[in-house]
Amino acid sequence: MRSLNAWAAQEPRLFILRVEPTTLPRRDALIYTGAMTTHRCSWANPANPRYLDYHDHEWGVPCHDERRLFEMLNLEGAQAGLSWETILNKRESYRAAFDGWDAEKIARYDDAKVAELLANPGIVRNRLKVAAAIANARAYLALRAEGQTLDSYLWSYVDGQPLVGDWADGTRPSKTPLSDRLSKDLSKRGFKFVGSTIVYAYMQGIGMVDDHHPNCFRYAGAK
Repeated sequence: MRSLNAWAAQEPRLFILRVEPTTLPRRDALIYTGAMTTHRCSWANPANPRYLDYHDHEWGVPCHDERRLFEMLNLEGAQAGLSWETILNKRESYRAAFDGWDAEKIARYDDAKVAELLANPGIVRNRLKVAAAIANARAYLALRAEGQTLDSYLWSYVDGQPLVGDWADGTRPSKTPLSDRLSKDLSKRGFKFVGSTIVYAYMQGIGMVDDHHPNCFRYAGAK
């Protein structure tokens, strides 16, 4: 019987073909997968394209659009007790139900309109949250009557420049002394569902604070 070495010397191509298929394909697959990986914050559900788009293009991005600032303030309040993903999935329904977040129209909503909203399955049908949106529209119009915009008012709290979170372990606070101050003043002005935790989430959403994880490709501190 021939030894293995003698057999390999005589049949080199056959020996090589038996070994390569057990190694190279797996290594190549790992390299390919690694090259295609995009690191995001852990809360961004990869199974929801709408959520990924929000994470990649909105969350933590400075917003100065007056209509969207008002919209986000109300949506963050609607989130109370729920997940942001739930609200985000209903955002288009909210826009349709609340007249594109036209504050002047919302401020004039009557009982019939409230009843219509509470029967709308496309939004969170909570009477207090619907009432809060109306109160917020009126508070917003009062702010405008003072000669301020929501944009100028909010961004004055950070001197017009977004704060970049620097949480070494990647964790984020649920509120800060700054959100406490803003929450207190918003409440004083008549805004509803503006507790400090909700306000801090609002600040993150409109880019007053960039709290992307240090390993996230959207983290401003890495740019």
